[in-house]
Amino acid sequence: MSRGRKTLLSMAVLLAVAGCASVDFEQSLATTNQQAGDFTQGQLMLSQTPDQGANRARLAQGILSKPLVQGEAVRLALVNSPALQAMLAQNWADASRAAQTGRMSNPVLTLERMQLVDELEIGRLLSFGLLDLLTLPQRTQVAQSLMQQQQLRLTTQVIDQITLVRQAWVKAVAAQQSLNYAAQVSEAALASSELARRMQAVGNFSKLQRARQQAFYADAATQWATAQHAATATREELVRLLGLSETQADALVLPGRLPDMPASPRVASEVGQQATSGRL
Repeated sequence: MSRGRKTLLSMAVLLAVAGCASVDFEQSLATTNQQAGDFTQGQLMLSQTPDQGANRARLAQGILSKPLVQGEAVRLALVNSPALQAMLAQNWADASRAAQTGRMSNPVLTLERMQLVDELEIGRLLSFGLLDLLTLPQRTQVAQSLMQQQQLRLTTQVIDQITLVRQAWVKAVAAQQSLNYAAQVSEAALASSELARRMQAVGNFSKLQRARQQAFYADAATQWATAQHAATATREELVRLLGLSETQADALVLPGRLPDMPASPRVASEVGQQATSGRL
């Protein structure tokens, strides 16, 4: 093989490799797990095979087998939420498009067959855009910048999604706790109203006193109905963010109350230091 032909073949191989380069999304996930470790606990992953999907389903079933505390709610969202998986896949696609802007167009191979009397000649021509070659360094820098933006966007979106899950969990547990309290108040108000009715019947309560008890019961019943609506709405919002199916939603059990408040407030300097160290 001649030297010129070897050179031509080498160029073709290099261009083909450049055209087939792809984004290392596993590294992107690892970077996000590192940058947002307090949120993901290193468990952010994208399912790409049926086996991975089945493993995620088993993990979700295990998490739902006991009352869902806040940390497990975040873990459940990471392994179960279809919306989160779709967000990861979309970011991968966007990063791939960003990387494509820094690559040269695929070379064009032209074959030509010429026959003249008893002579047969086959011509081969491999061509590529000169402008693509001249602007390759600049386009590579632009592509790298776009990919860095996609990496930052991925981490930000994951943090936002996990923050929404944490907030939804707090609201759902608080609403359930308020519902339990409202049910106790309503039950006590009903008993008080019934007692007032009986006491008026025997002459120990006036109509005004009984009316006050009835008004208290009516207000308690209204508060109970409002608490029921709030508990249902916040629970459904949590179910949506966790991506639970109907069967999984039926298995969801929330704690009876929120965790106790810290014994003492955190020092402002520590909060500021943590906020600074956690910046992206």
